[in-house]
Amino acid sequence: MADNAKTDQIQDTGIIRIEDFVSFYNSLNANNLTALSQIYHPQVVFCDPVHRVEGLPALHEYFAHAYARLTESHFNAVNMAANGQKGFVSWQMRIRHPAIAQGNEILVDGCSELRWHEDGRIIAHRDYYDLTQMIYQHLPVIGWLTGKVKQQMAKE
Repeated sequence: MADNAKTDQIQDTGIIRIEDFVSFYNSLNANNLTALSQIYHPQVVFCDPVHRVEGLPALHEYFAHAYARLTESHFNAVNMAANGQKGFVSWQMRIRHPAIAQGNEILVDGCSELRWHEDGRIIAHRDYYDLTQMIYQHLPVIGWLTGKVKQQMAKE
């Protein structure tokens, strides 16, 4: 019985960390990037389908570029799981960016795999999402082409 209580407590702590993580991202913008040091460890490693950055200064630079022209960004957590110093959250992101879909809102499904340092800050963060859903399908020629490829693959 004690082992189950300890496991539940670890999971609850992890879920709270993940909820705080999602809340943090929903308040993040180009003007408050210095807050990254509140949740990320100085030696953080961040990966997504396009980039891999190491260290807090590189992460700050990455987000400065990403948020420079971003009009809107909001995350809705779909599922969360945590075990010890590791956590996972699947999400749906709504974004508006003038260079994507003519500035119209787009939805992107994805997930984040997180690992916390013993100091409670994130030491590893990996995002998984579909670049076609985020970018390619919104480009005139490439969007048409990726749509055709998807249609063909669905037939097979």
